Amino acid sequence: MTYFMLANGFEEAEALVPFDILTRCEINCCLVSFEESNLVTGSHGIRVLADMMLKDMDLSDAECIVFPGGGVGTENLDKNPYTDIILKEATERNLLIGAICAAPSILGKRGYLKGLKATCYPGFEKHLIGSEISTDRVVCAQKIITAKGAGAAYDFGHALASHLKDEHTANEVIRKIY
Repeated sequence: MTYFMLANGFEEAEALVPFDILTRCEINCCLVSFEESNLVTGSHGIRVLADMMLKDMDLSDAECIVFPGGGVGTENLDKNPYTDIILKEATERNLLIGAICAAPSILGKRGYLKGLKATCYPGFEKHLIGSEISTDRVVCAQKIITAKGAGAAYDFGHALASHLKDEHTANEVIRKIY
């Protein structure tokens, strides 16, 4: 299962485009609400009904954790104590972790990007502590995939799908979308 972490203020394209690509690749995905209900409001006012609440998430079946960006959404994920618990378990179990736009800052502040190449939305580089900062749209470094922003959402989804399924399937899905 791939879990997408949603908090109010998330960037809709950065969550829903990769979610759609993974689903088209027949990868099981779940939208997880960090809010008091399953209804999460994105940075542009689009309301999304998450599949489950954070308290109901069980990482025992997880293959991947994805953190969409959006300034306010990232702040809300960053300040939630469950984010630390999720990241700790994800790294202990060697799960794939994806973060796009401002969200790589969540990983960087906690030292998860130390010694790795990473990218983020311009202006958030100072939070990628100890990483080799890249201007690439998407960076794959060990079990962490980072991406620049909403404009890289398709590339981010492709990179996640290539790691979780295979590159051929990811390429075919992207080809059919374009």
